[in-house]
Amino acid sequence: MADTVLYEVSDGLATITLNRPEAMNALNIATKAALREAAESAAGDTAVRAILLTAAGDRAFCVGQDLKEHIGLLAADRESGAGQTMSTVKEHYNPIVTALAGAPKPVVAAVNGVAAGAGFGFALAADHRIVADTAAFNTSFAGVALTADSGVSWTLPRVIGPSRAADLLLFPRSISAQDALELGIANRVVPYAELRAEAEKVARALAEGPTVAYAAIKEAVAYGLTHSLVQTLAKEDELQARAGQSEDHAIAVQAFVNKEKPKYLGR
Repeated sequence: MADTVLYEVSDGLATITLNRPEAMNALNIATKAALREAAESAAGDTAVRAILLTAAGDRAFCVGQDLKEHIGLLAADRESGAGQTMSTVKEHYNPIVTALAGAPKPVVAAVNGVAAGAGFGFALAADHRIVADTAAFNTSFAGVALTADSGVSWTLPRVIGPSRAADLLLFPRSISAQDALELGIANRVVPYAELRAEAEKVARALAEGPTVAYAAIKEAVAYGLTHSLVQTLAKEDELQARAGQSEDHAIAVQAFVNKEKPKYLGR
């Protein structure tokens, strides 16, 4: 894995850190490949019970595509006629978002600075977003004559509604942390100096929780967004049966009866 993305697993928590602070964590090819690898590893590792996605530096979470590299790739495409530059959506962005949003475990994004373009998309793919008071969001795509990618056309309307999403996509602009909180993009806003500690506290609490139930909750919510009530009720029945058979459920019930704090196993 390239050093532009750091990956660490500790006590069931996988921490993925974008590590190009000098470039505002812009996404060059090496970074995208490494982030895809890290996200898929964290999502598929049964020893990982929660994921924390964050970034190095104090200016940016991720400003999206590395446009300096992108310009060179576009020029090479024009010369060769290969048209491969935009294959990065299928090759990198789609798998990254699929891994994060589809992970059978909670994903927390600690947004330390500007999240723009695909960086915004990756933050939206998380289940819970803790945002520094100095951070900001920007869709950015239309500003460089592109449409939405990294799942933004799916996630953003579901977070803030289709009308507001279309507005932010058609008229890209900086959305402050406080505005993001009011819109529902941020789940909580904290002082920059407290961001990492708060995000780790939340992510570790989730890692110690009933992760079988968390996975079912994520699946139920995603399913309910695109299915009828009758279909969703059937899905809830299916998922509740699965959760009810877990060791975690038995542990939780016994702890409740004994007035003790449950110690979940994640199975």
